[in-house]
Amino acid sequence: MIISNAQRSDLPKILQLQYEAYQSEAEIYQEIIPPLKQSLSELENEFNEGILLKVTIGDEIVGSVRALIQDGVCIIGKLIVKPEFQNQGIGKRLMMEIEAAYTQVKRKELFTGHKSIKNIELYKRLGYQKYKEIEVNEKLKMVHMYKEG
Repeated sequence: MIISNAQRSDLPKILQLQYEAYQSEAEIYQEIIPPLKQSLSELENEFNEGILLKVTIGDEIVGSVRALIQDGVCIIGKLIVKPEFQNQGIGKRLMMEIEAAYTQVKRKELFTGHKSIKNIELYKRLGYQKYKEIEVNEKLKMVHMYKEG
């Protein structure tokens, strides 16, 4: 397993992986969630604005995470791991690597859906705590979490 910066040429594969990885989340909420609607051009914009890491095993991209800085805060998003590689520590390793890329920030923030218990538990184990919850609709609330420094 190798964690490295994604290249622009990796973006179509990462977007396809994102669609695959978020199917289970869509099932939880019984709706098409925003990560399943993201376009390649939107992903390219995120790539241009921050850091996008990938995990490869052999020639296959099996995980990714992205982050950017806004007002001195590291905003982490779209931690994804190919379903058959989940629960093997890849997500945790990606989180540790993206956090290490942004050590000079006052805090790190992320969000996930309120029914995404595995995600919330992972983030808590990594030191994140909930600071707000925003209702998107009757099916979905976004849990916002942070970690100092």
